[in-house]
Amino acid sequence: SEPAVDVGVSVLDAGGNAADAAVATALALAVCHPSAGNLGGGGFALVRSKDGDVSALDFRERAPAAATPTMFLDEHGDPTNESLIGHRAAGVPGSVAGLVELHRRHGSLAWARLVEPAIELARTGCEVTTYMRAKLVEEEALLRRFPHTESWLLPGGSVPAVGARLPNPDLAATLRRIADTEGEDFYRGTTAQLIVAEMRAGAGLISANDLADYRALWRKPIEFRYRDKVVYSMPL
Repeated sequence: SEPAVDVGVSVLDAGGNAADAAVATALALAVCHPSAGNLGGGGFALVRSKDGDVSALDFRERAPAAATPTMFLDEHGDPTNESLIGHRAAGVPGSVAGLVELHRRHGSLAWARLVEPAIELARTGCEVTTYMRAKLVEEEALLRRFPHTESWLLPGGSVPAVGARLPNPDLAATLRRIADTEGEDFYRGTTAQLIVAEMRAGAGLISANDLADYRALWRKPIEFRYRDKVVYSMPL
């Protein structure tokens, strides 16, 4: 996503470090390329400091407490599509907690400064690219199943043209709360309440306790040698 790349470069130009740029870019992706980066997902980060210390940050999604081993099977024991589509497909999101933790340990600029570009992108809207329009055409029927998604990505009820802008005032407001509370609102505030209400409306499983209990965790990376190189990776 070109706008997200521009955000990351601007943070570096402003004196930010790699962690600052990663955080700002990830938040911008949540606006302009939501299938690759989004507030409702999760991820991980491998970080090597200038003194050579390597650490692994795990902020992948967690299963809700109410999840069961058979929740994605029908009465015959066959898989449904509920692990892929709909409210039950969602894990407890880790993106916000992970980016906050990455910034807390390694960031140098103020947290709110890193969220601001994403807020502005959500307010004004990102331009639809050729690639994005093709994906919207491909997934149009699925997007129409969810009113909020349809209103954002299919404005006026149709696939937008290349170059059209897709503002998202609700996302801008969410990002503003995340900026003002250093992510706390997402897990214990207004945003958390909105997530829980949406889960209840769609028979989802994520509860207020699930959100409040979420933590991003620093883990020991896997380390091994390959020829003359040392390779680090995320643990299982």
